[in-house]
Amino acid sequence: MIRGVLIVLGWVLFFSPKAAGQTVLWASSVVGYSSDGRGEAYTQQYRSSQILGKPNRLPQVGDNPCAWAPLYPDGPNDEWITVRFNATIPIRQIAIFQSGNPGAITQVVVIDGSGAENLVYKHTGAGSETGQGPLLRIALTEQSLVANTVKVVMRPSLVKGPNQIDAIGISDSSEPINVTINVSKDAPKELVKESLGPQINSRGQEVAPVIAPDGKTLYFTRGQHESNTGDPRSQDVWYSTLQPNGEWGKAVNIGPPINTTADNAVSGMSPDGRTLYLINVYKPDGTVTYGLSQSTLGKNGWSFPTEVVIANNHNLHKNAYTEYAIVPDGKTIVLSVQRRNSLGNKDLYVSFRQSDQTWSEPVSMGPVLNTADYEGAPFVASDSRTLYFTSSGRPEYGNGDIFVSRRLDDTWTNWSEPENLGPNINTPEWDGYFTIPATGDYAYLSSIQNSMGGEDIFRLKLYPAIKPDPVAIVSGQVIDGLTRKPIAAEVRSTVMPDNKEQSRIKYNPETGDFKLLLPTQSSYNLTASRDGYFPTTEPLDLSKDKRFRDIRKNLVLTPIKTGQRVVLHEVLFEQSKAVLLSGSSAELDRVAQMLKDFPTMEIQVDGHTDNQGQWDLNMKLSQDRVRVVKEYLIGQGIADNRIQTKAWGPSKPIASNETEEKRRLNRRVEFTILKM
Repeated sequence: MIRGVLIVLGWVLFFSPKAAGQTVLWASSVVGYSSDGRGEAYTQQYRSSQILGKPNRLPQVGDNPCAWAPLYPDGPNDEWITVRFNATIPIRQIAIFQSGNPGAITQVVVIDGSGAENLVYKHTGAGSETGQGPLLRIALTEQSLVANTVKVVMRPSLVKGPNQIDAIGISDSSEPINVTINVSKDAPKELVKESLGPQINSRGQEVAPVIAPDGKTLYFTRGQHESNTGDPRSQDVWYSTLQPNGEWGKAVNIGPPINTTADNAVSGMSPDGRTLYLINVYKPDGTVTYGLSQSTLGKNGWSFPTEVVIANNHNLHKNAYTEYAIVPDGKTIVLSVQRRNSLGNKDLYVSFRQSDQTWSEPVSMGPVLNTADYEGAPFVASDSRTLYFTSSGRPEYGNGDIFVSRRLDDTWTNWSEPENLGPNINTPEWDGYFTIPATGDYAYLSSIQNSMGGEDIFRLKLYPAIKPDPVAIVSGQVIDGLTRKPIAAEVRSTVMPDNKEQSRIKYNPETGDFKLLLPTQSSYNLTASRDGYFPTTEPLDLSKDKRFRDIRKNLVLTPIKTGQRVVLHEVLFEQSKAVLLSGSSAELDRVAQMLKDFPTMEIQVDGHTDNQGQWDLNMKLSQDRVRVVKEYLIGQGIADNRIQTKAWGPSKPIASNETEEKRRLNRRVEFTILKM
């Protein structure tokens, strides 16, 4: 006896896993199957595992690599799959999301806790007579089937062509199970995509925009253009600069050595806008090979691109085209490639910078982001946390939509559920190549809808739900404390209070200011270092900032020579106590290392306070604090006779004591080099 009734309903764009008391479960494991489909080599396309979880497509016909398919389309024998759900519930409804050519399902069986098979749906006729659309609903007429296992049987010969099942859902309610595109509830109903116009767009192809963090230069890849190097059908890198009137200037071919007669494409850039990352490895003879290169802007223009060495970097995709996102932290690269452990067409992987400046072997970023279909065109925003990418393996409006996801920890494999950017951004065609300046106000992207020919570049105003976290651009110079002239140095930012490194760059005064991108709502230490100079550290408190900031900050390095005085900004004490705060050890360790590097050096450690409170107590406090500093250095192996101390109390202020901010500057520990 069939213990159910088929209900054929049109689908709507709605899904709630638990609405009005309804429980909806999706298949969580595969118990068994008759055969397993095969897609591209080394992928999981059409495998039984693709039936698990929520549907990857809206109910629609057409090939779906994210669905299970039997090995032989149109085979004469029955095919079956049995799935289990992660809870046992009274099943009132089953929803089967079909892809490919729906209509070949002949039986649906619910297996209860005793192992008994309960037939709830049966069909033996031709597919055209079934009434089966992409979404097959079965409403059970009895409430006694408490179970967590469902078996689906299909006869491929009933419907010509591939028969695929994307997902199976069960519910304890007769309320229809439906699926929706995962769009933020805060997405505006009206959002205008503005073409950048003929100054940038042409009848050719303009794709893959990369905007400088300061928003003043836009790089992009142009194809099918008569002014390209070599064959006009090849691709070149072009750029445009923002004019004083707020309009983009006429695009200019960036020229050699970046553009050659081969295909050339820009992939990303450094936070200071002076290093471009380029698809392919450039050879001296003008040819290119697979990989990634970088070119740096100097006094004489862009340097010849050099290879970015990524361990075991390869791409098994039939076209071997790789897309890269250079993360603003300078330590991470996101790749879109197909490898032996890929789920599908191309997946997102991550590579990390090593101590020798090479990059680690790419690691998959995990199944929350990746599907058995295409994931590519990645872009990581200035906060180094918010990822935008194009996917064809989840409910979408076109042939590839742009999604946003946020990194949940430092592994780069733990991500929030991707959100579709919505129908005002995504079109019925392929959309991709999001890029956003540090201000986070506008996004630039490629789209063919309403273009002048091939793909064009558009911009749109970001709405809050899809904006990256706010950041600050911190720029400045490293100054020699004696000559007051800029000097080359390494600049590093660390997040307080754990002193965890955020970013590290090489500053060259010949190419302009250093620039760091730092997420707001945190506090940082900025450290500049150079051989022959004592590293200097300056605090930067952005903990109360919730919007973009543009900050100018110079760092002064003091040469290591007799008579030089150095303020230890990181050496801090508990309020009115001689107890070192957490984080003070890093700078004291640098002092100890300097004394070890210069074994005849002698220093004097000076302690200062503000003018609040009694004079005698402040003098005693400064004495106790310099004593604690000396004891710490002795504990690091420095001889007692190499360290003198002096307590000054409030007698030598470097700022007025009128405000707390000024008084904080006066509460300091410093040292003077007495002898080298």
